[in-house]
Amino acid sequence: MAQTKIAVIGGSGLYEIDGLTGAEWVTVQTPWGAPSDAILTGTLDGVEMAFLPRHGRGHVHSPSTVPYRANIDALKRLGCTDLISVSACGSFREEMAPGDFVIVDQFIDRTFAREKSFFGSGCVAHVSVAHPTCPRLGDACETAALDAGITVHKGGTYLAMEGPQFSTLAESKMYRESWGADVIGMTNMPEAKLAREAELCYASVAMITDYDSWHPDHGEVDVTAIIATLMGNADKGRNLVARLPALLGADRPPCPHGCDRALEFAILTQPDARDPTLMAKLDAVAGRMI
Repeated sequence: MAQTKIAVIGGSGLYEIDGLTGAEWVTVQTPWGAPSDAILTGTLDGVEMAFLPRHGRGHVHSPSTVPYRANIDALKRLGCTDLISVSACGSFREEMAPGDFVIVDQFIDRTFAREKSFFGSGCVAHVSVAHPTCPRLGDACETAALDAGITVHKGGTYLAMEGPQFSTLAESKMYRESWGADVIGMTNMPEAKLAREAELCYASVAMITDYDSWHPDHGEVDVTAIIATLMGNADKGRNLVARLPALLGADRPPCPHGCDRALEFAILTQPDARDPTLMAKLDAVAGRMI
């Protein structure tokens, strides 16, 4: 049985994990460039943890410039098994109010300026993202949220937009009414796709800051109001994360949903036709298969 190592990628407002034993910021080199920042490692309740601020400390990366491939590679390289993404989002649903959390289980990817795969010419692979999040990990996040007294909604579709601007009113109405999205954000894609390629269990916790621009009584997105809600959500997010080690445990059986075996039949390029340069770059994310 493997050992659990929980990775947390923190979004806007969440820049650290409290209470880590042996806490240390570690610099990780990857063949995909530098991650967003050094990674905070340590132990919490007997379980190894790794925390990466998605935008970097000081919020230096925009949603489009976050080095998504380097981030996922670095966490995989450190031996992480389970990845929880925590991010600020807008809501398309009246019942999903600012301050609530949503355990996302589906995505609509509207990003266009980002590298979305570790694979490509020289080594072709196709993984399934029909169910892009891990139900086991999502269940643990829901339980942790409830235990922390957070109003949480289980299940929801996350519309990933490129940004950095917020939606127009017409876009907001379309995403809500025609496309059936529940929340909107700028960072979970291609993060979720890359986590699947790296055979990491992935869960997305959306921390709602606003109602986007569709809401008749909300008006356009107000950054000042968002920041105020963001700070409260960050405290809730830390409380949720602090409860995960006890729920997931130090011993980790194989994922019952196959997230940790996503590459089993995904690589199509024959071994003698694979590009050695690309194969060397895949040593961490696809090392089990190559």
